[in-house]
This record gives sequence, C-alpha cells and structure tokens, in this order.
Amino acid sequence: MTSKLTLTEVLSELKAIYPDAHCTLNWTTPLELLVATILAAQCTDARVNTIGKTLFRKYKKPQDYLAVTQEELEKDIHSCGTYRMKARAIQETCHTILQDFDGELPQTMKGMLTLRGVGRKTAAIVLGTAFGKIEGIPIDTHNIRLLRRMGLTRKKEQNQIELDMMKKTPKEDWLVLSHLMVAHGRAVCDARNPACDECVFGHKCPSFLLGKAMKKK
Repeated sequence: MTSKLTLTEVLSELKAIYPDAHCTLNWTTPLELLVATILAAQCTDARVNTIGKTLFRKYKKPQDYLAVTQEELEKDIHSCGTYRMKARAIQETCHTILQDFDGELPQTMKGMLTLRGVGRKTAAIVLGTAFGKIEGIPIDTHNIRLLRRMGLTRKKEQNQIELDMMKKTPKEDWLVLSHLMVAHGRAVCDARNPACDECVFGHKCPSFLLGKAMKKK
C-alpha cells in the first residue's frame, strides 16, 4: 500500500505536537554525553540519567576513566546492562581520545567513528547535540519503527534508513527528525501497542489503514 503521508507533513505535525523534542540524556560536557549515549544502548535514558548522577561526579576527564580498573568501572555502570562491553568501550574510547585527539572529543563523523563503541547513531547524537554539527541522522529503534510504519522509507537496515532519510530530509531537520520520532514513539506509536486511534496520522498511516483493511476481511 502506498503511503499518503509525506515527510513534510510528518515533520510539520510532530514539530507542533512536540515543540521541545530533544535529547533526553542528561549531560554537561561532550564527554558526559558520549559516555551516556554509549550506556544508553539497550537501556532506557531514564536509567542512564540515574547512573550519571554519581558516575559523572567521579569521572570528569578521559584520564579518570583510565585511572580505575575495568572491574571498578563495571560496578559503577552495572545497572545499565551489558556493562562489561560498555566499560571496555568507554575505556578504549578514552584512550583513543587522549592518544589521537589531545584529550578532546573529535568533532567530525570520521573522527568519532574511530572510537570504540561509537557507531553513526552515537556519533550523530554527540556531534549534533554537543557541537551543533549535523553530519548524520541518529537512527534508533523508534526511528526505524516509525519511519517504516509511516511508509516514509522502505529500507530495512539502520544505515540504509539513515542514508535514505538524509536524501529526503532537509539537513537542518536531520537531528530534530530523530528526536521527533523518539518522542512520538514513546508517547503514541509504541512497538507492541501503538495508540493508532489517538495518532494524528491514523487516518493516513499505511500501517494503520492496512490493519483496518485486514480486520474487515
């Protein structure tokens, strides 16, 4: 079924509904945002923000993360899940920041992608949010689900979806597109129980219309 929704319409409607859509991770420095984004993989932002309250008082610079054992860092981030992998990624990332970037986070996509545990989604979040540099669209599970449900992309893989949406979306909206999808995904378009009857796009969303058509058969 061909979608009757357009990206222009979706952006306009969601900007009106969620005018304050933004990154919901708490941070005060680019390094804090990077660490928080790494921790947020397969973990809620709320949980990461709780961990961050004590974590960021203890670790302020890349050197601080390297001054402790991996086991100690694991204990500090234990409740975020996959903590061993994340602790290793954080420490290796901090080592690279010190060794290759004079202790400062790189401010390009190419540089960010040299850091352990940093993919295009994490890099795009940090670059756009901390430095105002828009080099990609942070495509997370909310983005994948909503963009496909709305028929705004037919791509299936994360990187393919990002490239597709970069072609279709004005660059100044790349970051906000991601935030809007997250906001609408959390509020309305849930993975298992989407509130289609409450959705502003319900009358046009191809997934909703297809579901109604199937029920009639």
